[in-house]
Amino acid sequence: MSQESFVDLSMVRRRLAGSGGRRYWKSLEELAATPGFQNFLEREFPEQASEWSDPSGRREFLRIMGASLALAGLTACTRQPEEKIVPYVKSPEQVVPGRPLFFATSVLDQGFAKGVLVESHLGRPTKIEGNPEHPASLGATDAFGQATILGLYDPDRSKTITNRGEIRTWGAFLTALQPALAAQKALGGAGFRILTETVTSPTLAAQLDALLAQYPAAKWHQYQPVSADNARAGAELAFGEALAAQYRLAEADVILSLEADFLGSGPANVRLIREFSGRRRIEGEHARLNRLYVVEGSPSITGAAADHRLPLRSSEIEGVARAVAAGLGLPVEGADRAHAAWVGPLVKDLRKHGGRSLVLAGESQPAEVHALAHAMNGELGNLGKTVVFTAPVEARPLNQLASLRDLVADMAGGEVALLLVLGGNPVYNAPADLALAAALDQVPLRIHLGLYQDETAERCHWHLAEAHGLESWSDARAFDGSVSIVQPLIAPLYGGKSAHEVLAAFLGFGDRAGYQVVREHWKGLFGADDFEGRWQRAVHDGVVAGSALPEKPVTLASGDWVRPARQARNPGLEIAFRADPTIGDGRFANNGWLQELPKPLTKLTWENAALLSPRLAARLGIAVSSTASGATTDLVELRYAGNALKVPAWIVPGHPEDSVTLHLGYGRRKAGRVGSGLGVNAYALRRSDGLWFGAGLEIRKTGERAILACTQDHWTIEHETQTTKRHLVRSADLAEFERNPHFAREMSEEPPADLSMYPAHTYRGHAWGMTIDLSACVGCNACVVACQSENNIPVVGKDQVARGREMQWIRIDRYYQGGLDNPETHHQPVLCMHCENAPCEVVCPVAATVHSDEGLNDMVYNRCVGTRYCSNNCPYKVRRFNFFLYQDWDTPSLKLMRNPDVTVRSRGVMEKCTYCVQRINQARIDAKNQDRPLRDGEIETACQSVCPARAIVFGDVNDPKSRVTGQKSSPRNYGLLADLNTRPRTSYLASVRNPNPDMPREAGPGAARASLELGSGPDV
Repeated sequence: MSQESFVDLSMVRRRLAGSGGRRYWKSLEELAATPGFQNFLEREFPEQASEWSDPSGRREFLRIMGASLALAGLTACTRQPEEKIVPYVKSPEQVVPGRPLFFATSVLDQGFAKGVLVESHLGRPTKIEGNPEHPASLGATDAFGQATILGLYDPDRSKTITNRGEIRTWGAFLTALQPALAAQKALGGAGFRILTETVTSPTLAAQLDALLAQYPAAKWHQYQPVSADNARAGAELAFGEALAAQYRLAEADVILSLEADFLGSGPANVRLIREFSGRRRIEGEHARLNRLYVVEGSPSITGAAADHRLPLRSSEIEGVARAVAAGLGLPVEGADRAHAAWVGPLVKDLRKHGGRSLVLAGESQPAEVHALAHAMNGELGNLGKTVVFTAPVEARPLNQLASLRDLVADMAGGEVALLLVLGGNPVYNAPADLALAAALDQVPLRIHLGLYQDETAERCHWHLAEAHGLESWSDARAFDGSVSIVQPLIAPLYGGKSAHEVLAAFLGFGDRAGYQVVREHWKGLFGADDFEGRWQRAVHDGVVAGSALPEKPVTLASGDWVRPARQARNPGLEIAFRADPTIGDGRFANNGWLQELPKPLTKLTWENAALLSPRLAARLGIAVSSTASGATTDLVELRYAGNALKVPAWIVPGHPEDSVTLHLGYGRRKAGRVGSGLGVNAYALRRSDGLWFGAGLEIRKTGERAILACTQDHWTIEHETQTTKRHLVRSADLAEFERNPHFAREMSEEPPADLSMYPAHTYRGHAWGMTIDLSACVGCNACVVACQSENNIPVVGKDQVARGREMQWIRIDRYYQGGLDNPETHHQPVLCMHCENAPCEVVCPVAATVHSDEGLNDMVYNRCVGTRYCSNNCPYKVRRFNFFLYQDWDTPSLKLMRNPDVTVRSRGVMEKCTYCVQRINQARIDAKNQDRPLRDGEIETACQSVCPARAIVFGDVNDPKSRVTGQKSSPRNYGLLADLNTRPRTSYLASVRNPNPDMPREAGPGAARASLELGSGPDV
């Protein structure tokens, strides 16, 4: 292992202070020019990633590969295992081999539906797409929706019914249940409790109501760690009743987010990304861009998209909100005047755009801040325009934390005899101070329905294997109340039961199928007249027509929101809890795609860390370095509310100074083979009196070091030398763009097209190309997971990622611009450029990488022998090599998951983006069969089809009327490293932001010191 080289933050600040103009940087290691960063920059692969793991190293590798060169035209390096195929005896009429079918259904996010179309090959669902007819998806999805496929085929899912660890049958469970139900019947259900997560399913709610009618003294409780408690309570404070806010970002010219990560998470985030990014596009040389202000206590992708961002501790955001409200003329108390230079221009901008502005508050903020946001929207004339209200979407809206408290009290007091847990994992994710596990042990009969034998299943007498959402019938409402019929795509792989079937058993219908339950409920709603037609239409479309909740008129009422919710500022450190950006609240812990997905801002994979600011890191003497085996950092101990955790520390530019962020979802003990034992359990520090943040944190170095798998410096493109400055990311303010629309093209000089040793090729047919609009891209990672699902890309694990061997074909480079304390953030998806003058093709000794007649840079996997010359010659660093047999050839369920139209690569093969050539060929076949030309927009790559921002456009650059041709003629269009004369087919539209000219560009704690050297604390 190479010697560690630490980042000197003082030197980093001096370098940033001395740089002129716009300077973009990816990491502190880059700014410090550490040897570890130089290793990633200069080598084809990082140290130890360019050799096999055996001691003989590269010499033995070359000896082995030399024997394979002679067979290059016949076979790849590794022979794939033989698989027997069995033909149909009688083929189903509706199934055509090689032709996928698409079925509409929905996946759930925090209990709310997001409409999807599921691609099915011969009865096997293999890919998720967005449903264009569904209001929550509009044809796109997020990373979690894409990863649903892997969750379906997860071999670690619960497969049986167990009683105290022993396998039992469904019949045995029903038999054992009857005495308990009979006893409760006699008591009216006084000892019967039901615990669910958020329920929006009309059918499930009707079943629960029917069960409570049979057992009138029973109680239905709800809890999940990320809920809408504060938002609902805020509406009650502002309007006197519980309401759900529906935002119309497309109508908003100015947006203020009070710690609302509306682009990063939530039931409506896919739609909100579409609406927000739609207002960031520039058509022609002029634009009407929106403007986004964000105040937040932890960096998020919404903050990264902001034109102005104010990093503050979460507890300080209410004071700023009150200052804005006071500036708008509202009679509020507790306004924080410390940020007047920021608040003043903001208030003026909001007033100027009354009726076309919007204020949002995040769930991490207390109810009073939500009420303030509603009051400000009322004062600005936004109610009914950029924000409308409906009745709550949940089947039974309530304060979930209070509901859980009541349940724990009843269990601890011995009042609960029978507990049914329908989904969720409260033993793991309940606040630590509630001591739920100990109270649960007091219940004589505990029954758990879940996808996994998780921490809650472990403490229950009966565990029922749950059917996956793609295996069962159900229904659910979207964020606006629209109902989707959830239909299965495959029979339950492990014989699981749905919540509908379990409740049917409790209602006395032990063998009733979920299909019957859902269908009968909707038969009662649709009525007998034309029921079949309406049912078939709802199932086919994925949404019940006209089911969205109607808008409700609102009247603002003065109330407790006038006074501040919290006491005076605490001068100590604060801890902030957030759902993890890739595994959520922990329910996706066993999903390898999401575990290996680099987190949008930190680029960490496979675990969480204590995120802290550069200034706090300097005060503590936190040392971060890069080595051949991964990024190393100090292990710190966090002490909070009487509990302690040891956590790796990670420095994040733009993090508030006196705060530490800890992501939820890790530290699982019972999450399957992939997710168990990763990271630390933040729920062990989370308290019910401070679900999202709290004061009184203590932090100290332990003297130990930890290795993290961070990809931020992997595949780094050299963009600054002593003689050259390449502009990989190009951005400008709106005013700058309007003065010079061609700024992006003027930042580099492209060689003449005929400057080449090779003759030019004339494309008489199609010539495929792509553009990516950096103004629209929010870095949400959906394209990365979509590409992984579509193209059978394997997961390699933490150790291999740490060594630089991740296999994703798309990476999203995250760049900062500005100082360490509050820099601008830019995202740039990077994939194979399909260069016209491709450097990879001329060095391949076996012609495994070649140019097609339509301009694609193809990879012939069967020829590749793994010399890796192509990767060494690729300036974009977009090629990936299978150092080991990363694919799982043995697990039966994973075989069902793979896309049959894409080769499953084995060991020793170079692979990369193909522009989804399988989709191109399928569209070509369809057009030929219909005797017509290919239509523009008919072909969508996997990354393009999933993108909520519609930032990616693919098409025929030979077609002068195609959308991609129009975008390539934009003055913002530029090619990455085009000065090398590679002539990339993928190009970018430079980012344009819309800052307020009256606003200071850098604000927040330490802003006045941003260009100064650190005055105290040890160098790191």
